[in-house]
Amino acid sequence: MPISGKSEFNALLREAGIEPETIDAVKNIDALLQNWRRRAMKRELGHRALADLKVGIDLAQLDVLTAIAGPVSEFGEAEGETMIATVAERLGIDPSRASRLVSEMVDAGFARRAVSQADARRTIIELTESGMAVVDAVRAYKYLIMGDFLAGWSAGEIAAFVPMLKRFGTWMDQIEPSTEKHAEDIAALAAEIGKAKEPA
Repeated sequence: MPISGKSEFNALLREAGIEPETIDAVKNIDALLQNWRRRAMKRELGHRALADLKVGIDLAQLDVLTAIAGPVSEFGEAEGETMIATVAERLGIDPSRASRLVSEMVDAGFARRAVSQADARRTIIELTESGMAVVDAVRAYKYLIMGDFLAGWSAGEIAAFVPMLKRFGTWMDQIEPSTEKHAEDIAALAAEIGKAKEPA
């Protein structure tokens, strides 16, 4: 029978050894994440920040400035100098696109090219004072909005939420072990899709 109703989903998860309370949590979290993903893709807060701050750049250009700045909170410990390849890697975009966006920011006066101190043949990218001002202002804008929201939370709620969110943020790292663990169930689900495609 296709896995299409609440009872079928629950049965599948129970057979996989997942407790009823966790089953409810999984379904609720998935629904919340799907809604969050759709809103995050719209990047509402980023759009508002750029509009309210009257920066005159778009989100892709802001991303490049942020990648050049390389904050540890977003990209981890930055090693060495920032080059076009660094920007492309940090943003997960094609180097040619990164090069074009960096050039736009250089032309606009938010970034500059410089000579590497480690290798004079290499060109690096740095933020200008105005570029750093944009990155800092957008970050401060977001912190103000989020801080205002979290001001309604108790200290205990915040103390519990932040480490748990960090812990939850690593769940995607467990995909491969989980797919191996549930390989038979996943194969059965794939087979059901195949059966559904067959003509009646």
